[in-house]
Amino acid sequence: MAKADTRRGDTRREGLYVMSVAARLCESHPQTLRMYERMGLIHPKRTASNVRLYSDSDIERVRRIQHLTQDLGVNLAGVEVVFELLERMEGMRREMDAQVERMLRHAERMLGREISIGDLAGEENE
Repeated sequence: MAKADTRRGDTRREGLYVMSVAARLCESHPQTLRMYERMGLIHPKRTASNVRLYSDSDIERVRRIQHLTQDLGVNLAGVEVVFELLERMEGMRREMDAQVERMLRHAERMLGREISIGDLAGEENE
């Protein structure tokens, strides 16, 4: 199956590859992809006729699973924990970024001028 037209936007999450192609791209067996899906480690899209379609993001995730299991010796239960922790860390990073942005906007309103992160770190901007 060919890749979607990337001129329409980000296709990393669009279903692009049928299972046999995805398995070849990952140098894996289709049954392995099915197992990862059953475990909730990957979430391929489905067509109206229930055919799995794997995105570039899904392929990258399978490769991360392979790296963790084959190169680092992590079992699949450990992979689940690693992915959960990474998702929680990403959520906390987003929350922290939003809080910093709110604090900057508040400080700007209080001071009546634009403020950068460098200003908060004590860097001179004069």
